[in-house]
Amino acid sequence: MTKPLISLAAALALSAPSSAPLAAQDAPVGAPSPNEIVEGAAAEEWIAIPAEDLLVMTLAPATNGSERKVVIQLMPAPFSQGWVENIRTLARAQWYDDITVNRVQDNYVVQWGDLNYDNPEADGEPKLLPEGVKVMDESDYVQRVPEAEEEQAGRYRLIDSYAEATDVKGGFPVAQVGDFWWPVHCYGMIGVGRNYSPDTGSGAELYTVIGHAPRHLDRNIALVGRIIEGMEHLSSLPRGSGALGFYTDEEADKRTPILTVRVASDLPAAEQPHFEFLSTAGETFPRYADARANRRDPFFIVPAGGADICNIPVPIRRAGE
Repeated sequence: MTKPLISLAAALALSAPSSAPLAAQDAPVGAPSPNEIVEGAAAEEWIAIPAEDLLVMTLAPATNGSERKVVIQLMPAPFSQGWVENIRTLARAQWYDDITVNRVQDNYVVQWGDLNYDNPEADGEPKLLPEGVKVMDESDYVQRVPEAEEEQAGRYRLIDSYAEATDVKGGFPVAQVGDFWWPVHCYGMIGVGRNYSPDTGSGAELYTVIGHAPRHLDRNIALVGRIIEGMEHLSSLPRGSGALGFYTDEEADKRTPILTVRVASDLPAAEQPHFEFLSTAGETFPRYADARANRRDPFFIVPAGGADICNIPVPIRRAGE
């Protein structure tokens, strides 16, 4: 006789003591979690992100009519500044308005830009770039950072297979070989689409990482920022079935329109978003990073002993929260 099936939730409920459902059990007292450590940070440990370093990207409304906005923080000096300036130029020329998301590759990237730029499904002429857009060199993928300016990561153990060292500079994850440093491809980071070398891309075509960190792209593509709010609007988009996740002609209805992209400082004061990140120079960040590398809060059994730089995301919050 076939036995009836019961759900996992029902099985757990049956196996838990009747007086204390599994979901209602009190957590044991133990070391604070990384989030609890961050919540205790003093107000002076938070650094405001300038509005000039923020972009607000507005997508077409969702199918239920709800608004979809994505906030991007641009890379601070000294990294990728030529591309960052190009992006501000493109945004202020309203060049990004009415472009689309053209590629969604599972566990990899979401890419947006002009439909007719570097798209295997394109059959038209690409949009002309505005005046003032610079051409960057491949040498600009890395920056020499004098030893006196380095923020060594000895405060917590970082594990890396792609560089001699990794750390956080200006609130962004970076890697090092010798005197040279570069930003790294962690989840949510934004890169510049390009063609074959020596092309380095202008910033007209951008992508964000939506999967496991593709660190093999480091030093091969310019990284220009990261998404700090609204990531769910991109990571949940339907995947493309064409080459590299591009949408095919038959999938044209899957392309999400991007209505506008604006530099936050150009918006009316009431519409400007305000964000801040946790300083790495204070006393909280090393404790938070160590807790991420060695989880001691009650759920965990064995501390890992270290962490990849992408597993220690710098805490970011809306100002005043």
